[in-house]
Amino acid sequence: MSEYQYYEFTAIDKPLNEKEMQSLRNLSSRAQITPTSFVNEYNWGDFRGKPLSLVEKYFDAFLYVANWGTRRLMLKVPRQLVDVNLVKRYCPGESAIIYEKGNHLIFEFTSQTEDYEWEEGEGWLSSLISLRADILNSDYRSLYLAWLFCAQMEEMEDDELEPPVPPNLADLNAPLKSLVDFMRIDTDLIAVAAENSTSEDRQTDPEALKTWICNLPVSEKDDILFRLVKAPSPHLGTELMHRFQQIGSAAANSKIDNQLRRVKDLISRAETYAKERKRQAAEKKARAQARKKRERALAREKYIESLAGREDSIWKKVDEYINSKQPAKYDEAVTLLVDLRDLNKKTGAEKAFKQKLKTICENHHRKVSFLNRLQKAGLRG
Repeated sequence: MSEYQYYEFTAIDKPLNEKEMQSLRNLSSRAQITPTSFVNEYNWGDFRGKPLSLVEKYFDAFLYVANWGTRRLMLKVPRQLVDVNLVKRYCPGESAIIYEKGNHLIFEFTSQTEDYEWEEGEGWLSSLISLRADILNSDYRSLYLAWLFCAQMEEMEDDELEPPVPPNLADLNAPLKSLVDFMRIDTDLIAVAAENSTSEDRQTDPEALKTWICNLPVSEKDDILFRLVKAPSPHLGTELMHRFQQIGSAAANSKIDNQLRRVKDLISRAETYAKERKRQAAEKKARAQARKKRERALAREKYIESLAGREDSIWKKVDEYINSKQPAKYDEAVTLLVDLRDLNKKTGAEKAFKQKLKTICENHHRKVSFLNRLQKAGLRG
C-alpha cells in the first residue's frame, strides 16, 4: 500500500505576509500556500516542519490525516478569551492535550485506529474549523467530547470525575458531528454523557445587552471605541460578550460541579445503554419484518382470490410456457403452477390440481430443466 499524509494549516485572525509565506515555502516546494492557508500531501517522505511550532507562530488551525489511521486536529485561541482553568479540565490525556504558548492556548486532539481504510484529508478542516469560534464563544462541547474520547481510550483513572458537562450536548450541530466522526467517538457514550446536559437557549437578550452597555462607565466606552478605531482586534466583540455573559455564571457552575460522574460510571452506563439500544433496534426490526410479512401474506391472499374463475386460461398459459422450451418461460410456468396450487388449496380442489400436475410431469418427463424447477418450488417430490 502506498503512503499518504495530508497536512492543512489555516490562518484566521491574521493573514500571512510575504516573508512568512516565503519561510513556509522553504519547508516545502510543492505545498499550496496562500495568505490564509498551507496545504500539502505526501506520498513518500515526511514534512520537514513541526506542526505545533507552525501553529504557534503562523496559524490558528491544523489538520493531519494519514492512511495508517492517524488523525490530528489543532485549534489555537487567545487565552484571555477562554476560562483557562476550566478548559484544562477537558484535556487530560494523550488524545486531548492543551499547550500554553504565550498569549495563546493550543488544543490538540488525536485519534488513532488499527481498523482503518484508505481515506483522504481534504474537506475535514472546513467541516471542523467553526469549532474554534464556538470555543471562543464559551461553547465547550467540542472540548468535552475530546475528554470523553480520552475516557473511551482508557487514558484516565476509573474514579476520575468528568469536567462540567456543557449545555446542549444532546443537540450536536454539524461541526460537532464532524468532530465525532473525525475522532471516532462512541455515540453511545455521548448519549449517556448528554443525560446530564441541560438544554439552553444561547441567544442573547438584546435588551439586556443594551442595558449592560448603557451602564458601562463612559471612560470604558471611550477606551472600547479607541480600540475599535486605532487598534482593531478580531475578538473585541467576543471580549465584551464574555463580560456580559459572566453575570450570574458562577452560581450555575457550582451547581454543575455537584453533578459530576466518575469515568467508570460513564463507561459502564454506556455499555448498558448500547445493549439496550441494540435490543430495541432488534425488536423494532423484527416488528417491521413481521408487519411486512403480514402485508405480503394479505396481498398474496387477495391475489390468489382474484384468480378464481380463471383456472382454465391459466392452465392453458402453463402449457404454452412449457412447450416453448425456453428456460425463462419455464420459470413463468412454475410461478403460475404455484398460484394454481394455492388457489386449489383454498377452494378445496387440491386433488384435481395434483392430478393435472402429474399429467404435466408425465407429458414432459424429458424436460429435466423444467422438472428440476418444479422440485425446487416444492411442486414435485
